[in-house]
Amino acid sequence: MNDETSQGLGSTADQAPSPTPGTPLGLGPSSRWWRNAVAYQVYIRSFKDSDGDGIGDIEGLRHCLPELADLGVKIIWINPCYPSPQRDHGYDIADYRAINPEYGSLEGFELMLAEAHALGIRVIMDIVPNHASVEHAWFHEAIASEPGSPERARFIFTEGEDGGETPPNTWTSVFGRGAWHRVEDGRENPQWYLHLFDWSQPDFNWRNPQVREEFLEILRFWFERGVDGFRIDVAHGLVKPARIPRGEGVGAEGLWGRPEVHEIYEEWRALADSYEEKKYFIGEVWVDSAEKLARFTEPGRLHQSFAFELLVQPWFAYRLRRSIERAFAVAGAEEGPAWALSNHDVHRVVTRLGQEQVDRDPDPRDMLADARRRWPVDVELGVRRAKAEAGLLFALPGTVYVYQGEELGLPEVLDLPDEVRQDPIFTRTGGAEFGRDGCRVPIPWSASGSSMGFGPEGGAKPWLPQPDSFRGCARDLEKADPNSMLSLYKRLSRLRPELLGGASRVEWIDAVPKEVVAFRAGSLVCATNTADEEREAPLIEGASFLLNTADLVDSSGCGAKGSVLPANSTSWWRLG
Repeated sequence: MNDETSQGLGSTADQAPSPTPGTPLGLGPSSRWWRNAVAYQVYIRSFKDSDGDGIGDIEGLRHCLPELADLGVKIIWINPCYPSPQRDHGYDIADYRAINPEYGSLEGFELMLAEAHALGIRVIMDIVPNHASVEHAWFHEAIASEPGSPERARFIFTEGEDGGETPPNTWTSVFGRGAWHRVEDGRENPQWYLHLFDWSQPDFNWRNPQVREEFLEILRFWFERGVDGFRIDVAHGLVKPARIPRGEGVGAEGLWGRPEVHEIYEEWRALADSYEEKKYFIGEVWVDSAEKLARFTEPGRLHQSFAFELLVQPWFAYRLRRSIERAFAVAGAEEGPAWALSNHDVHRVVTRLGQEQVDRDPDPRDMLADARRRWPVDVELGVRRAKAEAGLLFALPGTVYVYQGEELGLPEVLDLPDEVRQDPIFTRTGGAEFGRDGCRVPIPWSASGSSMGFGPEGGAKPWLPQPDSFRGCARDLEKADPNSMLSLYKRLSRLRPELLGGASRVEWIDAVPKEVVAFRAGSLVCATNTADEEREAPLIEGASFLLNTADLVDSSGCGAKGSVLPANSTSWWRLG
């Protein structure tokens, strides 16, 4: 989007109704509004810069809400936008009841929220309850207090070994290296605090009632302003063992998905259900069994957790089907799965599917390893497969989450210079892992301009450099191309509610080639061909052909009425 277009969008937004914050104008029925909806993840720092400082902001998002409504979006999930020193770009929160000044103000957030509601879009925020920033007021108080004090009891402090010279055990950080940081306060036997991520992100002690009450108040603060729900970061990790094991060789198996965590979410759910306009929780949950995962969405707990298994699958039909079956098996009976093919933590779909596909299960010790590979990429093949996987995704009953830029077919930026990388994963591993900066590069709105329409012309450079190849994926070009990724996403999102209706499950079609996964859902029939050659399409009596992802405009390659599935593509039919 160029500056002139940006101003036009701003004018459209400015002319929209201006209800008071929290007023749900334009919203549909409030009961389970997330079911079968399309949600859009906004990584605010990289979405749209309104003031030219090189950083995306709330005002930029507000101006572009009509674009998201046109895409068929019914929910936006905003990554953390609270005050933060940005060592982990917002996931190190210093104040849970304010907006980061880099991104705007609380008043600006409320205006954006009201205009989203007027367009029929719900807004959910990111909440980070596992850890805070070292700049949080509570942590300042803890460091200034004595060992054993109530202030330190809000976090997880303990004595080290060898007179405080070594950490209490060998737990490791998700970001690499050890998970304990020593307090340099001059004491003879200094304490250490737990950080399962960066040293600047101390873990809360969720066995402390004061922590539990504080987060209930934080949720109330935002719910009263009209926020519709929360995505819960590290939802599986809040509760730690009551007694910290000590010494070398101590594993971290007992850190994730402890049963006590469900008591917290039962309290949260009771709060959500107390509102006339129902509030919603979705968890980021990584645990080592389907049974543990299912417990998070039992009645009275979280509404949904992400069906991450589909995200980490290689491009083989039987693996795609198996992951879908597993997701339905563990999802809450009434809410359905929450599907996602990408997010701010993994390489983009075009890149992953354009790499060599390995027919193996993901490593259970590092489920995301195969989603962050540096292997060579066939971008053209990746785009074709990404379109096909989008066709599969949108055909599935449940909530569909789209990470910003996937609707443009953006590839991962693998060749960022080391000196611009900012992810703590990169720094803590000494560059052994690239980290997540490559999927967080600011998105292109127009093919022209120094920042490709991300910010106003003449403003500061984007906080991460954009590759010139992004110009070919710019939104203004793709809006004009009926065969673009953006055109495909728009068509899929518009057909989806009509075809799925109230469907909550799929009915598999088994009489298909082994490279094909096919099913019925509502009045929709979907078939995805993962082979590099065409395959025969399923024959469904009374079904009329709608589209093929390889060519939306001219589907002659599909044969008469879609009787052939082109290579690496998905076809849709309508029943009845």
